[in-house]
Amino acid sequence: MEMNLVMFGPPGAGKGTQAIQLSEIHGIPQISTGGILREAVEAGTDLGLKAKVVMEKGELVSDELIVGIVQERLTKDDSKNGFILDGFPRTVAQAVALDSILLNRASLLVIELDVPDEVLVGRLSRRAELENRSDDREEVVRERLRVYQEQTQPLVAFYQDRPTFRKVNGDQSPKEVQNVLEKTLRDLIEVNAGLESLN
Repeated sequence: MEMNLVMFGPPGAGKGTQAIQLSEIHGIPQISTGGILREAVEAGTDLGLKAKVVMEKGELVSDELIVGIVQERLTKDDSKNGFILDGFPRTVAQAVALDSILLNRASLLVIELDVPDEVLVGRLSRRAELENRSDDREEVVRERLRVYQEQTQPLVAFYQDRPTFRKVNGDQSPKEVQNVLEKTLRDLIEVNAGLESLN
């Protein structure tokens, strides 16, 4: 059965790690926006070339362009049984566009990994010490979290009333989070099957 999943989570919530594991377990691709942008640029597609120009100027890729690149990526054979989107959508406009891309496919499952700010600051500070990363200094982390909340809260509001939306507590060990995610996904797939049978 097709499983189309969007995962949200603030920096340090562990969504990248979890998305990779889910991708391996379910045999569907984990698609990160950074990754598909690089792929499109390397492949030299029309959209990739447009993105390259924008990125070389150090500007942000527009909603229209990123939506086009995601749409292009979702037509590939490896995602016909589903996909896990990581880092997309980032805006309500992108979420609306994604709904229209998926019109003739299984409904979208949406999971938000929820971790308190103080826990995230602690996690990222430890990572900064281990990996010597300047983008994980406390003041930088707090700013990244502020931007995330600002951008993502409207998205959570956009999705939260859907029967296929769940919030998962990410303030547990990676293994515990993985177990809860698997259970949540089974629940969402059942809900989705029920919705599909009504249509």
